[in-house]
Amino acid sequence: MSLTRYAARRLVFLVGTLFGASVITFALVNVLPGDVAVMILGTSGSQEQVEVLRQQLGLNQPVYIRYIDWIAGVLQGDLGRSLRFGDPVATLIAQRFPASAFLAFTALTIAVIVAIPMGIVAAVEQNTWKDFLTSVAAFTGISLPNFFWGMLLILLIAQYASLLPPSGYVSPTEDLTGAFAHVLLPAGALGFSLMAHITRMTRSSLIEELRSGYIDLARMKGLTSRRIVLRHALRNAFLPVLTVIGFQLGFLFGGIIIIEQLFAYPGLGRLAFNALLNRDAPLIQGSVLTIAVVFMTSNLVVDLLYAVIDPRVIAGGEG
Repeated sequence: MSLTRYAARRLVFLVGTLFGASVITFALVNVLPGDVAVMILGTSGSQEQVEVLRQQLGLNQPVYIRYIDWIAGVLQGDLGRSLRFGDPVATLIAQRFPASAFLAFTALTIAVIVAIPMGIVAAVEQNTWKDFLTSVAAFTGISLPNFFWGMLLILLIAQYASLLPPSGYVSPTEDLTGAFAHVLLPAGALGFSLMAHITRMTRSSLIEELRSGYIDLARMKGLTSRRIVLRHALRNAFLPVLTVIGFQLGFLFGGIIIIEQLFAYPGLGRLAFNALLNRDAPLIQGSVLTIAVVFMTSNLVVDLLYAVIDPRVIAGGEG
């Protein structure tokens, strides 16, 4: 199977998954208890006003008709209008998305810079105190939720040490130093789990490569341990690490909902959280669909990179 055909199959799978996600999201949002029209008008709204608003919002129509209308708009780039703000959902998401992308990118960068060296040291120094400490740190990072690390960072770094602000956001296009000062704490909290996963995968994958026959041959040729690890073993060991990074990048966007709320960070996650509190159905659907698109697209890119680096993946997908 060619790379083009493989990419086409993965793209069809992505479209099918997004369709399923859109159906589930729309169904869940529309079966939530409570009347949206009543929530918008409040207790002062009369029954007649509630009924008029329900008709204006199309709430009297069957769910499947509303879904068809919504998905038809989505395919044309129209995600509807926010019930709370009255603005187009696409505009609200476009305003918040850059802040979340900056947060996720910073979290990923921190995680990769810290985790890969830790994983290499743990693999090379296997069964030593360095390996033990690295494993303990990785298991701790996986075991505890991101919001715990967020609260810990706020307490230690922002409140006691007063080194970084505990909340807020500055655009990197306005003030790069201020932007990093505001994003480092939420990015650190968001990246803890990712860091732990990358460290563990780097360690286990590199240990497996270091036990391979071609590594023994390299040692017999007199190559230094540093060269064997960095020039030979690490390259092959990086493939599963790349997969973990790709999958976890999608989960980063899922994790931003809690982290952005905790740090009062005005991104897509906080927008979705507030939309959920206000039963703003179009905004919830648009936000969840955007996060799903980011998740699926990141996985598609990783799959294609994996196939380019290791063509055996394409052969394995045949049939």
